[in-house]
Amino acid sequence: MSSVHGGLQWGVDRMLSVGYGLLYDYIFEKFGPYQKLQAEVLALVDASAKGTPDRRNVHVLDVDCGPGNLTFIIAEAGFSVVGLEPYGALVELAREKRRAKRLANLAFSQGDLFTNKTFRDGTFDQVVNVHSLYAQPDPRALLAHVHRVLKPGGHAVFVNHTRRADVAGTFAELRRREGLGAALRCLFLWLLPHSLFEAARRSIGPHYWSEQEFAANLRAAGFTVLEARRTFLNGASLLLWARKSAE
Repeated sequence: MSSVHGGLQWGVDRMLSVGYGLLYDYIFEKFGPYQKLQAEVLALVDASAKGTPDRRNVHVLDVDCGPGNLTFIIAEAGFSVVGLEPYGALVELAREKRRAKRLANLAFSQGDLFTNKTFRDGTFDQVVNVHSLYAQPDPRALLAHVHRVLKPGGHAVFVNHTRRADVAGTFAELRRREGLGAALRCLFLWLLPHSLFEAARRSIGPHYWSEQEFAANLRAAGFTVLEARRTFLNGASLLLWARKSAE
């Protein structure tokens, strides 16, 4: 009976992963707040690599990369990138896109930093992690693992939701501030899909952190916080840029 249940759970997880990946591909290209966020993250990756003559010598890890949308953007900017994702169906989608794009400086690996034994201490110059900390069973442990795989003096960019998406409230606020068209695009391109996937996935967390708590958790993991800012949809996320000590 347990094997049947496990098979059904695997099937549901795979269906959700494939559906999420395909929908996210579409949303990522169409939804303005994602475009703004990816530009912010890439700008910080660029800033962290300042002075490096060849970007391919800068090794970046994208933790919980999903179908790899941000991972591709960083690789297309010239950096050597590994996307790490626990869901095999999303890794398969990302690898198919990689083959189509023929990016030699990009690879995808299935797993997570808790169990992945491939990455030795001090492997990467930079790590990025966008919108997955809140759904981790132990987000503080993930911060510690990111610190472990970074080289001394390496940089990390973390983005985390600060609250659950309020569909009605966010729609009303955007309609008031930006008009009905912008509010409807947000509703159908992010609010409703995100809410459905949040309701369907296995419940872990959520871990929503204030700026003070987020910064404190980074410092406890051994990071120096360089910058903190509100970002994404209606300031619903926090972006923190941090550095590992060079010692």
